[in-house]
Amino acid sequence: MLFDGIGDYFIQLLEFVADLESWQQIGGLILVSAIPFIESYMGSFMGILVGLDPIVAVAIASVGNAITTFLLIAGAARARRAVINGRSGGATSVPTKRRQKIEKYMDRFGVPGVSLLGPFALPSQFTGPTMVALGASARSVYFWMGISIIAWGVLFGFFTEFAIRWFG
Repeated sequence: MLFDGIGDYFIQLLEFVADLESWQQIGGLILVSAIPFIESYMGSFMGILVGLDPIVAVAIASVGNAITTFLLIAGAARARRAVINGRSGGATSVPTKRRQKIEKYMDRFGVPGVSLLGPFALPSQFTGPTMVALGASARSVYFWMGISIIAWGVLFGFFTEFAIRWFG
């Protein structure tokens, strides 16, 4: 039942982009790719399915994913600086399961590993800011999340194009 809802949601987003004029699909795909769990990989997939050139679809989906991820990383960096500078107002951090999971993987794989492997478990919009909140350098997180966003977009774009050529 859960996957039916997710499938319906994906189809609705795909139809949203497909129903736009060709020149509007770029903006639509940027918006859709900014959504957690859609990101660059599913955005690339959608873009190619609606008929965009694979290189264009990957680039657009990567930009949409990067915009939200980088904005959230910047917010996390700003919040961390405020806490470190003593402007937190005495608030304490409650470790969530998600944060504990990311922290465990950061200890094991570092920022590059969490960035590149993170999409298997959580969206980049969650892992990037959490790594910064845990003390990783924002510069390093920007760099590795950027590589991850592009790599996942290219990977899914390649396999989508391959599948379309193979089955189409």
